[in-house]
Amino acid sequence: MRVRNKPWANQFILDHPESIVDDPEKYIGKWESRFPNDAPIYVEIGCGKGKFITEMAEKNPNINFIGIEIQKSVIAMTLKKVVNDHLSNVQLIHTDGGLVNTFFKKGEIAKIFLNFSDPWPKKRHTKRRLTSPHFLQSYQDVLPDRAELEFKTDNRGLFEYSLVSLNNFGMKFETVNLNLHDSDAVKDNVETEYEEKFKEKGPIYKIVAQFVD
Repeated sequence: MRVRNKPWANQFILDHPESIVDDPEKYIGKWESRFPNDAPIYVEIGCGKGKFITEMAEKNPNINFIGIEIQKSVIAMTLKKVVNDHLSNVQLIHTDGGLVNTFFKKGEIAKIFLNFSDPWPKKRHTKRRLTSPHFLQSYQDVLPDRAELEFKTDNRGLFEYSLVSLNNFGMKFETVNLNLHDSDAVKDNVETEYEEKFKEKGPIYKIVAQFVD
């Protein structure tokens, strides 16, 4: 979902280098230096306007979070939340989330979240889906053994594709939820902006799966 350009975004990003990184390759193997401690690092690929990652950070002060977002105006909105809420356990990266294996080393991060990723519905765009095999391989390249991938979508086609893709990749399913907001699991759920807006219009699907050798 495209967001109108924010004229203030560039300068705001420049003003807050303590919370956002524009040269992530520089920190490969050294991401804990961006945080005040060596707590586990969870990554959200496509963090959008930041509701999910900032609420997760507030609820889990013993975990560090990195949000990745390619749209500058969008990540600037997340950055504003991080700065205003003084969240020292959140770092942001303005780049393509598909490049994770170019700026994290194996085992440096502990978990990945994919929330309401672009479904890329056309068949010719299958490889762009963030649950396609080459993306799954890039995640496995940087996650420790038996780490989790947590995925949410409201798109039935992407959900079904992802089930097959993760299964074919040899992942172990821990949770497959066909209607998150009509289940007991919703009590621990942290919503995204998109989810908050669209949860009444249809089911939210969720998968939690583990990478296994």
